[in-house]
Amino acid sequence: MLRYQADLRTVAYMLVTTAVFALQWTVVGFHPVLYVLYLFLSIAVTVIAHNHNHLPIWKKPFLNHLTDYWLTVFYGFPAFAWIPTHNMNHHRMNNREGDYTITYRLTENNTLLMLLLYPTMSSYYQQKPIRDYLRNLWRGDRRKFWLAFGQYVALAVWIITFLILDWQKALLYVIIPQQVGLFSVLVFNYVQHVHADEESVYNHSRNFTGFLNKMLFNNGFHTVHHDKAGSHWSKAPELHAEVADKIDPALIERSFWWYIIRVYFLAPFVPKFRTKSMRLERIKQMHQEGTSVATS
Repeated sequence: MLRYQADLRTVAYMLVTTAVFALQWTVVGFHPVLYVLYLFLSIAVTVIAHNHNHLPIWKKPFLNHLTDYWLTVFYGFPAFAWIPTHNMNHHRMNNREGDYTITYRLTENNTLLMLLLYPTMSSYYQQKPIRDYLRNLWRGDRRKFWLAFGQYVALAVWIITFLILDWQKALLYVIIPQQVGLFSVLVFNYVQHVHADEESVYNHSRNFTGFLNKMLFNNGFHTVHHDKAGSHWSKAPELHAEVADKIDPALIERSFWWYIIRVYFLAPFVPKFRTKSMRLERIKQMHQEGTSVATS
């Protein structure tokens, strides 16, 4: 039933996420170690939603629709929203003007303040393509519209039901994990594109190749993901290996956490840790070349 056997791992993550949620709600209660694991799994759910959006897990449409609903309630937002915001916009524009998730909307600076502001700002601007997409579905494909609308209903029922059962538990085990996942996936998008060069063939994305990348379904191999979005996540390591020598070393990071610590906490005091905008360097070079031609 699975398109790729590698997605046995995806299904395992989904089963463990469900089981840990149920255990915390019914038996174990709050345990710091288990809760940290659950927050990690909530972040993993966002990556699964991303992967499933690009290449559905199952061969059977019915199972894919069920997965969409499971992802919706654990992800904290309707799974269909990836289509207008990610597939149809971000992958087409790839951080160019017109990308609703653009990283330099307010400033070119890559700072902790921008890292923290970006998820909220990006979420706000992504609402328009979602509304437009639903409007177009209503006009052209009512079946898909009701499937999408049903995800909103399922999410609302899920949250309201658990709030009624126990609002404190719902806050701890439903709402906070959803928000952590939503915030994290947008942070990933920010660090994968900020200060890269959106017009470059190979330097349009930052890549993370270490342990966290392996735990999150190779999501860190972002250059090849943009170049071959229809490829299964399990193929990303070999695809990355084919082009790694063509990517600027500054855009290949082994450790996600060292990047975060270095760039957003140490760089204000240690200038060599600051990232340089390849986008601005390209624009500057184009301007200089244009000036040279004009004066020659």
